[in-house]
Amino acid sequence: MSSNSGHQQFRYTQTPSKVLHLRNLPWECTEEELIELGKPFGKVVNTKCNVGANRNQAFIELAELNQAIAMISYYASSSEPAQVRGKSVYLQYSNRQEIVNNKTTADVVGNVLLVTIEGDDARSVSIDVLHLVFSAFGFVHKITTFEKTAGFQALVQFSDTGTAFAAKDALDGRSIPSYLIPELGPCTLRITYSAHTDLSVKFQSHRSRDYTNHLLPVAPSAIDASGQFNPGFDGKKLDPESNVLLASIENMQYAVTLDVLHTLFSSFGPVLKIAMFDKNGGLQALIQYPDAQTAIASKQALDGHCIYDGGYCKLHISFSRHTDLTIKINNDRNRDYTIPTTPLPNPQQLGQQSSYAVGGPGAQAYYGGQYAMPQPMPMQMHNYHYAPPPTSTAVGPVVMTSHSQNGPPHSSSTVPYHHTQ
Repeated sequence: MSSNSGHQQFRYTQTPSKVLHLRNLPWECTEEELIELGKPFGKVVNTKCNVGANRNQAFIELAELNQAIAMISYYASSSEPAQVRGKSVYLQYSNRQEIVNNKTTADVVGNVLLVTIEGDDARSVSIDVLHLVFSAFGFVHKITTFEKTAGFQALVQFSDTGTAFAAKDALDGRSIPSYLIPELGPCTLRITYSAHTDLSVKFQSHRSRDYTNHLLPVAPSAIDASGQFNPGFDGKKLDPESNVLLASIENMQYAVTLDVLHTLFSSFGPVLKIAMFDKNGGLQALIQYPDAQTAIASKQALDGHCIYDGGYCKLHISFSRHTDLTIKINNDRNRDYTIPTTPLPNPQQLGQQSSYAVGGPGAQAYYGGQYAMPQPMPMQMHNYHYAPPPTSTAVGPVVMTSHSQNGPPHSSSTVPYHHTQ
């Protein structure tokens, strides 16, 4: 940068201020872009954009004076000027010490939310997962996703500000439920209001979706080899139907053992293998059936239901990319039911350390080959965490169990769930 351009971009005689004056901005510059420009140097607490006769000037206020000084100093010594949409932006200290009577975009309630997804796997969160999370509060009109310096972000458009406010109030700072992203790490939502009121979506794709216009063209990148619309992230296929299910269990007031899962899932067909593991702070399990049709029937019947009444041990089930589980040893977390089981040690030889409590009121203990689970209750459909209370109730399949004297309970009958108004 030449000395002339440096004097054009900065005035060194002004008193430093937390408020910076920006010139030569694009006239359509938004407050979000101003926040992005100042974010590397500190927290932007206020903005005022589209000022001046040509609407190409703006003010940004940083939280600390040293942050504003750092921003001015950086661009004064840099060979590259600050830029917004490819235009060089000229900065200087403002005469004012704060921006008065002005709200940031984040404070102005609107019908479009700006969502930043934080986490190591944030970029793998699909647009369909976001739609499922936000549609719990009302009809989502449009979603667009993009990457900025702040990370992986999305704009979510609702029909009105009231619905957007409810979604922001409930979701801001919370993590996407792990059962919606079972193979990803924790992803936290940071939500502000956007200055947009109506998003422009030209194609249905893995990056953008208009749920109000089903006749919108599909982007070529979202069409798979069979010619079908493929909404997966970055054009990747969503996990197809499989003979192996991935079950995530939440609200575990009772411990869920291998025998509980086998009793439950074998109600729909022979279970070949089960592998249990801990992930994202919760219990998950892989359940292998001999064919995909049995797995589909099991998923349709059990997904979203609870093993015990009262919302305990809720199941969230998806198809796994596995087709054949590798079980190296049979124990209390892994079991291959296609090979003979090794006799378990006599509980009297193991002593007190051979037992562990199933947990919950009235729970029995597991001793070697003897197992007694708490009294089974009708499985109930519980609404999505963030959704309003249901207007009707649904009773899920009831797994009736009987206890033998020397073995685990076995399934005797399954009553299909029904809806009552």
